[in-house]
Amino acid sequence: MTRTLASLFGPLQPMALAEDLAAPLLAMPIPEGAADPAAAARAPAAGPTVPDRFTVARGLAVVPVRGILTPNMAQYERWFGWATYHGLAETMAHLAASEDAAAIVLEIDSPGGLVCGIEAAAEAIAAAAAVKPVHALVSPLAASAAYWLASQASEIVMTPGAVAGSIGVALTAAAHVQPGANGAQIFEMSSRHARAKRPDASTEAGRAELQRSLDEAEAAFHAAVSAGRAIPAAELAARLSVTDDPQDGGATFRAPEAIRRGLADRIETRAAFYARLAARTAPKPRSPSRAFAARAAAAAALARS
Repeated sequence: MTRTLASLFGPLQPMALAEDLAAPLLAMPIPEGAADPAAAARAPAAGPTVPDRFTVARGLAVVPVRGILTPNMAQYERWFGWATYHGLAETMAHLAASEDAAAIVLEIDSPGGLVCGIEAAAEAIAAAAAVKPVHALVSPLAASAAYWLASQASEIVMTPGAVAGSIGVALTAAAHVQPGANGAQIFEMSSRHARAKRPDASTEAGRAELQRSLDEAEAAFHAAVSAGRAIPAAELAARLSVTDDPQDGGATFRAPEAIRRGLADRIETRAAFYARLAARTAPKPRSPSRAFAARAAAAAALARS
């Protein structure tokens, strides 16, 4: 049976992921002949100068942020060109210090991903934005974890028809209610003082622990968006809600509504966006020095003689 990418994401992993928008990616088959996914997950990602992680032209660095985001799945980088948090953190630190990059573009097309590891990448984006302009281009999707990253940029631009938001965290939990297919009931146990290691979602105490973990991750997500977008923390939940109840957040928004809620800055086609930035970052033509002019005049005189 063909294994899909969904099989690599187990339960009880807090996800900042818009599952409906991620469905086509999760249904993709694991490439035939690929290395063991578990081993690939442990393999360190390549260094910050991997060409596929960014390009630099005429002073503008472009960093693709694509696919389902994970901390360090280097195999996903090789298979699909998807971004990882470790890769983004290394790339942003490299570009922040690079004299070749006057500005940075995060070109985002992602439904989000895992929560684990995202804060390091978000902090690296914010640190780079403190040094030089960092532009997030939503083309056409920045949902959940991808929006978490985008919110740390100097500005967020959405292409026509783009979607952003889904600010929140979720997980899938399961509990054994009857014997498995082989007729055996499975019991999962943890050590005496590690009950929170495997919360039992069938109990009130287990659900409370799972909720605590989700709320903790959401608080970090909201704090990052509040700081990155300069939205007062006390107002954010209400801005994200689709009703009068601040708990009804987590929706995605098309560009005009995202801008109205303060989640993005403008709508722009990709062509217009890159033309605007290229005009700012393109090297200015240098005036010839006096010595150069003298040498050129001498060469011209020699050619005429």
